[in-house]
Amino acid sequence: MTKGFSRRTILQGTTALGAAALASSPFDAFAMGHGAKYPAKDINVMVGTREGGGADRNLRLITGIWKNYLKVNFEASFYPGAAGRVGYQKYMGLAKDDGHTLLFGNMGPETLNWVVSEPKGFSFPGDYVYFNQVDLDPSVIFVNAKKPQFNNIDELVAEGKKRTLNVGVSRLAHPASLGVLAMAKHIGIDVNLIPLSGGKNTRKGVATGEMDCGALPSGGIARKYKGFKTIATFSLDKAEGDYAKRIYDAPMVNQKFGMHLPALASARAFAVKTSFTKKHPERYEKLIKTGEAVVKDPAFKKAVLKAKLPWNLIKYGSPADCAAYAKEIMAVGKDFAGLMSSKKQ
Repeated sequence: MTKGFSRRTILQGTTALGAAALASSPFDAFAMGHGAKYPAKDINVMVGTREGGGADRNLRLITGIWKNYLKVNFEASFYPGAAGRVGYQKYMGLAKDDGHTLLFGNMGPETLNWVVSEPKGFSFPGDYVYFNQVDLDPSVIFVNAKKPQFNNIDELVAEGKKRTLNVGVSRLAHPASLGVLAMAKHIGIDVNLIPLSGGKNTRKGVATGEMDCGALPSGGIARKYKGFKTIATFSLDKAEGDYAKRIYDAPMVNQKFGMHLPALASARAFAVKTSFTKKHPERYEKLIKTGEAVVKDPAFKKAVLKAKLPWNLIKYGSPADCAAYAKEIMAVGKDFAGLMSSKKQ
């Protein structure tokens, strides 16, 4: 018996069993030939907003499924402040490039931050990359549905020809803000963007009549569709199904006014340091593959619908998709950088 189970035989048996176990999961196969198993511990996700908001909600939905693929738990830490800048500064300054710390953010407003004012201590694009976009939420212009000052976008534009319109936004450097500025310039009206710190406060400003209208991602308005009416959308595609009804099948700005704007939408995605992608390409690939699998997992769709979020807004984006989105929105943002950094337009 002792002779039959020599050290060499045991190692051979262990290797065979290990290979069989890894082969049982396509994602575990990434560990083979690349040294230590990854991930080797729980993954921390740094978020540049406060806890309890839309980013927190979406992150919990995603990681609730992702943990089943990576076999580790996710822990979130929140760093609100300076429209997301604090979180990015913390991540770039503190996170190791081993893949056990990720960044989760809203590519639109957080990329526009760097258009308004360059980051300190790092550069973008260059020092970090976005991957695994999980949604694409087009910006919309909306009014109070119960006591609308304007019934449609034509009435809003007509009033804008007479006076400056006060438009409530969550923050100045945001795709919705950028869309309003670009549209106003194109059709020749004046707008005054009022940053109200978050979607909830922006909706409140419109509901009380303090704002002539508001501009936000469509998701929050779709969930509150009985209180707010969408009169224009910056979506590139016509809304369909129940989601179309919830945003009142609003006209698309590009089509309505003959414009050619890119997707001015909120798009949440994960990010990692560029140094990590070069130092551990196999780990980065595992994050990409498993992250894509999460978005396509029926369990994820079930979780989204249970949370009463519009499934229409879920849209996976590869690293290449994320890079293209950031490039397009930064290009448009450069034309309005000054207006997105001042409270007086």
